[in-house]
Amino acid sequence: MIERRIAVELEELIDSYPAVALLGPRQVGKTTLARALGDNRPSIYLDLESDADRARLAEPELYLNAHEDELVILDEVHRLPGLFQNLRGLIDRGRRAGRKTGRFLLLGSASIDLLKQSGESLAGRIAYLEMSPIDGLEVPARDLDRLWLRGGFPDSYLATSDRASQRWRRDFIRTYLERDIPVLGPRIPAETLRRFWTMLAHHQSGLLNAASLARGLGIDNKTVASYLDLLVDLLLVRRLEPWHANVGKRLVKSPRISVRDSGVTHTLLGLETLDDVLGHPIAGASWEGFAIETIIAASPSGTQAHFYRTAAGAEIDLVLTLPGRRPWAIEIKRSLTPKVEKGFHHACEDIDPERRMIVYPGLEPYPFSSAIDVVPLAAMGEILRL
Repeated sequence: MIERRIAVELEELIDSYPAVALLGPRQVGKTTLARALGDNRPSIYLDLESDADRARLAEPELYLNAHEDELVILDEVHRLPGLFQNLRGLIDRGRRAGRKTGRFLLLGSASIDLLKQSGESLAGRIAYLEMSPIDGLEVPARDLDRLWLRGGFPDSYLATSDRASQRWRRDFIRTYLERDIPVLGPRIPAETLRRFWTMLAHHQSGLLNAASLARGLGIDNKTVASYLDLLVDLLLVRRLEPWHANVGKRLVKSPRISVRDSGVTHTLLGLETLDDVLGHPIAGASWEGFAIETIIAASPSGTQAHFYRTAAGAEIDLVLTLPGRRPWAIEIKRSLTPKVEKGFHHACEDIDPERRMIVYPGLEPYPFSSAIDVVPLAAMGEILRL
């Protein structure tokens, strides 16, 4: 079992709040982590996709009152959105009786209904934590290429072969399109959404061009926006917003879009082996998205992530603003001898970052210049903790 960095933070939140929502895509390991945590304290687990477990909550307050001294783990909680109102009453009564923390752990495969419902009824009573697939700081540096190729969903990463991993990811995509999305979001033809998802993979880490996507699908821009919102809310696609400040330059305003899991990206493009990926034009953009996901996942809570680009070509791949700090400028290169363009230097003059770094797939850090450090992706976790 791969040790997940998020486990420590999750346990701290459970000991600090009456309810914690652990959000993440399906099959990312939420249930495994929750049940492992539940083994270390009195707890009860309910899978709300199970008819038997949903039947136990026909009278939720009666049932949950009987387990008021246990951590109640509710999996796929969006299946019973009306439950949040009951949880609010139980939490408030528990607070008055001195039971202020560790009451409920809510697992959700999407943020849509969960955030909406809990925002209405559990404000001030719940903490949110997002669980991403396995990232580049949770595996040995020697396994980074395998993680990049297969993606971070545990069953895909740990598969016995690249072919078995590819088969798992194809089934994962099909299940999302045909079963999960119709439950979690609006009714969209599965084939249309597959084409949209694949088009995003072809433009990995590129600027959003809604008009081009709309023409390709034969739909209007508003529908493209709704499809994109859905995949972002399902935590399958990242919308990286541009960094804005009064720098006296014409700044690009369109967000950058990427499929969050590199393995899913490769499967949507029909790439099965590392040689397939390395021989495809998407290789650089795919590794950039993989590195960005790893860096964001390792960043302290409250960190803001953007990119920077001007109409004149000044550009920074990732602008990280850690809490209480000036921005960091991070350039990402899939090369063992990385170089930076003039645009990076011009962009750094615009935003005056606290640190300037090039992240690369090598193993040794070294100074690129007096102002820029070259840093292995595997070392970013330690740097972000300083």
